[in-house]
Formats: sequence, structure tokens, C-alpha cells
Amino acid sequence: MTQSVRWIRNFVDGEFAEPDGPGFPAVDPATGVEFARVHEAGRELVHRAVTGARAALHNGWADTPVRERTALLRRAADRIEARFEEFVAAEVADTGKPVTQARELDVARAVANFRTFADVIAAAGQESFVTDLPGGAQALNYAVRKPLGVVAVIVPWNLPLLLLTWKVAPALGCGNAVVVKPSDQTPSTATLLAEVLAEVGLPAGAYNVVHGFGGDSAGQYLTEHPGIDGVTFTGSSATGTQVMRTVAPRVRPVSFELGGKNAAIVFEDADLDETLAGLTRSVFANTGQVCLCTERVYVQRSVFADVAAGLVERARGLRLGDPSAERTTTGPLISPEHRRKVLDYLALAEEAGAETLTGGGIPELGPELDGGSWLEPTLWTGLTNKDRPVREEIFGPVAALIPFDTEDEAIALANDTEYGLASSVWTQDLRRGHRVAQAMHVGMSWVNTWFLRDLRSPFGGMGLSGIGREGGASSLHFYTEPTNVCVRL
Repeated sequence: MTQSVRWIRNFVDGEFAEPDGPGFPAVDPATGVEFARVHEAGRELVHRAVTGARAALHNGWADTPVRERTALLRRAADRIEARFEEFVAAEVADTGKPVTQARELDVARAVANFRTFADVIAAAGQESFVTDLPGGAQALNYAVRKPLGVVAVIVPWNLPLLLLTWKVAPALGCGNAVVVKPSDQTPSTATLLAEVLAEVGLPAGAYNVVHGFGGDSAGQYLTEHPGIDGVTFTGSSATGTQVMRTVAPRVRPVSFELGGKNAAIVFEDADLDETLAGLTRSVFANTGQVCLCTERVYVQRSVFADVAAGLVERARGLRLGDPSAERTTTGPLISPEHRRKVLDYLALAEEAGAETLTGGGIPELGPELDGGSWLEPTLWTGLTNKDRPVREEIFGPVAALIPFDTEDEAIALANDTEYGLASSVWTQDLRRGHRVAQAMHVGMSWVNTWFLRDLRSPFGGMGLSGIGREGGASSLHFYTEPTNVCVRL
């Protein structure tokens, strides 16, 4: 390996560690070309990260006043803004997503995450209770919140910076120290954030980054480590299950946002243009690689043909191509391996009798991009809830369109899943919108919109879609431990 190779290094106890092995490649999903080498953390380096995090807590970070911690979060937001285009470039290189999305969603939300949690933590309070005792005496009960401790933060490859800051901002704001394990496929922005947090004065050891894989690598070494006090993880349900098994013997708390097989319900009175615009986003945003994306679209039979035709037209209007081009709307899948998985589901759908309305193939985009992991946006009809492509999370630019007749039938179809992350309901009947949205067995249910978030509201799922909630006060509940104090007056 020549010295000209760019390394993405681990950040441990306030310093970037020098590579001590061959590392592994960071590959641009749009081209299939390696653009850097990533330093894989071994067990000893992970141990140094955890012990460094513990030392940061003991050396005063856990006791830093709230006003100072929240001021640091705001400085971090300002510094990300100052280095905005660096973060955009890193996110695009890792994921292949269009530069417009990286600017408008990923990096913008990273800034918002730091600022929102600074506001939430600065304003947070605790309930107190006065208890009447026999004989006229009283007792005062109040709670104080303390940092959870050393938190393992494991983030996925689809929205790496957005989800990283969604966890790190409240964790640090509550006085914890974190050890971050980004996806091996998207290592850049977690490393860049280390520079920013050092620049704004975060103490050494409070933020650490260890790169690597899951089993027999940094992910396993981190979750097995006895020095961690909790794990927050976003990713697949299968990996979440494994993490839970690993931490169960030590009874460590976990916060999991896992997979989804999300449904949209379109009623015959829905505004067609508004619905088609919303569904185009919810099915194809980030090439379908969002846990909240819609993979099941239930449409009332009387408007089924119109909705199908309109959605096909919009899918065909998406522009796949160079992520740096402003006109590009849709990027590649994250890797050849993930594309093979999605293609396998396309084959299963065909075997089940699906009719492919559009897509289903690998586009030809020219010699510079044909090495990337591209796939055409795909829509099916002819499938039912019994078919595997309708039951299992695919995580790609695909969706099945299925007709229904009555409201009760639509609710039953949408809830016929082991997942429970999100849903959307499309109707101009306000009462029905409320009624159906509340009937969904999910953590988040939208009416006439999708992916619209107030960062103070609870975020998470049920069933195979996760445990716990993040956002606003919900994040504070996970990243702190309350101690109740009872004083007899």
C-alpha cells in the first residue's frame, strides 16, 4: 500500500489512531471504485476506546453543567454548517446518493439534530410529588437524572450522518461518553464528526469511533465489552436480535430502531396528485433504502388503476445518474451484495405471479457508472400478503400495489405483518384519517404526508421494528438514569 492512499482512521481517546494493518476498502456505490482504505479496529483498540470513554466521564464530563453541554452541541451545529460541503462530499462518496439529497436531508438534519437536542435538554425538567403522611407530616419526592454512562452507538449505512447525530447529540448532551461503530460501508462522516467535536472543545474520550464489521470485528468487540452501559442501534432486525443476545447476560439497556415493512393506504377520496407525490417519495426516496419507506401500497379498488398508472409514470420519471449532478433524483443501492438481495426478491415476486408494471432490471448508465450498484425503480401488482416479497423487508426501490374494498379490510391488510414501524394514510376525510392512523400497529403513522418529523416527538417501532423510542424527551429517558430522592419534611 503506497503512502498516497487516503486512510479513514479510528478516533480513540481524543486522537486518530495510526493504521496497523491492511484495512478494508471504502467503495463508491455509484461507480464501484475504491476511494480510500478504512482502518479496522481490533479488540485492543476497541478496549482503549471504551476505557477512554470511561475516563472522560470520571474526569468531569459527566458532571459538566447542562448549560455548558448544550452550548457545545450548538457549537457543533455551527461547525458542521461551516464545513457543510465537506460533510456533503463525504456522505455522497460513502452512499452514492444524489448531492441534492445529502444537502437537503442528511447534512441539514445533522445540524438540526444538534440544535434540537440542545433546546430539549436545556428545557428539560423533572416532576416532583408532595406526599401527605399520617399525622399531618409530608414527604417530598423528586428525581435527578444522571448520565447512563458509556454508550455504544451503532449506526447503519442508509442515512449514516443523520442517524449518527440523532443518537450522539442527545447522548453527549445528557453527559454520556460514546463509542461509535459506523457501518463498514459508510465510515466517512462519523470520522469527520470526530474532527468537528474536537474543534468545539469536547473532552478527549467523550466521542470515539471504531471502524470494522460485525462478527469477530469491532461490532462484536464493542457490544461484548463489559465497560459499556447501554447500546443504541439502528439497523436490521436480525442484527438487533444478535446485539440483544450479546448484552443480555449483563442486563444492559438497549434502544433499537430496526426494520420495517411499511404500508400505505390510499382511499378513493384521496387527492390524486398529492398522494402520487407522497408515494413517489415514500417508495423511492434514497433508492428505497430508508427504514420508513413504503413497500406495501394498498389502494381502494375504485381508484386502483389511476393510482397504479400515476405511480408508474412518476417512477419512470426518476433520474438515475451521476450523484453530483443536480438533475439526479435517484442513486444506487449501497453495494453489489445488497443489489443481489433485492434482485433475489424480484425473482421471488416473478415466481409468485407478480406483474411488473415498471422497472425490474439493471439500467445502463455508461462506462463510468455501470460498475455501480444500480437498479431500476420497480412496481408490482398481482401479489398478496401471503407472498414473501410482501412479508419480508426488501430495502430497495420496490413496492407491491394491492387493491382493497373496505376500510376494515385495509386496516387488516396493513396490520398483517410482524413489523410495526410506520404507515401512511391518504384520504380527504379527516375523521377517517385519524381513525385509520390510530388503528395502525406502528410507532409512527402519517396522514396525507410521509417523513414529516418534529424532532421532539417519539420515533421508533414495535414488533420486529424495535424496542424503545427516540426523539425529544424519549431520548432523554434512554440516555439518563433517574434517581428518586425522598425527603421527609
